[in-house]
Amino acid sequence: METAFPQMTDAPGEVSREKLAQDLRVLIRDAETLLKAGATDAGGKMEELKSRLQASVGRMKETCHDLEQRVVAGAKATDKVIREYPYESIGVAFGVGLLIGVLVTRK
Repeated sequence: METAFPQMTDAPGEVSREKLAQDLRVLIRDAETLLKAGATDAGGKMEELKSRLQASVGRMKETCHDLEQRVVAGAKATDKVIREYPYESIGVAFGVGLLIGVLVTRK
């Protein structure tokens, strides 16, 4: 059986959650350092920190753009599968809803 979502696999070069979390930590650390340095040092160190922060923000924008593209691709793939197999999709949705209902009402 072939995979219905080939673009959803983790290929090299795609953004992972770990990479996103790491970039966020770097961005936060650089921002905190910039704030601390701004209060004490207004020299050349400030410019270096500012450029590092701008680079971090640029990487985060790229990461967000990549994630948006993956979400759109996933939505398109889901739409394609639902259009190809409408009755099976309804059956799966009904089954999942029934399972969730049983689990929620269980004591």
